[in-house]
Amino acid sequence: MEVFNWKNSEEIKIDKFPYRGKSYDVKGIRVRWLSRFGKDDMGYPEYGLRLFTAEPEGEIPIHNHFYVQTMYIMSGQFECWRFDPRTDEMVEKWTCGPGHAVYVPSMEPHGMRNTSHTEPATFLCCICNVYENEGM
Repeated sequence: MEVFNWKNSEEIKIDKFPYRGKSYDVKGIRVRWLSRFGKDDMGYPEYGLRLFTAEPEGEIPIHNHFYVQTMYIMSGQFECWRFDPRTDEMVEKWTCGPGHAVYVPSMEPHGMRNTSHTEPATFLCCICNVYENEGM
């Protein structure tokens, strides 16, 4: 067991996100890893809980990843986007605030931004690699 205060976790600024071989700018996003477990074949955690802070108008551009994730909005308002995986066109968007949970399946293109011009916003993000057992 490990117990610590979130404030003692290193805050990391995210500058870029890769998507389809290109690097996209991330605007005003910081993350703190609250837990990590295991490593996939790329050396990334198999499971993790992260605390994200988005500065006013902070934005995470279109991206996808192998792991599934669930985000729980703690403060502020986010516009969350889902993109068509073939065309990269935005197909849905939601405005989510405190108490909303957002589930993103493996490899689904998505992104989000803090809608406030003046206030930061936060969310918890749980990630996990899920392997389907075809024999079950």
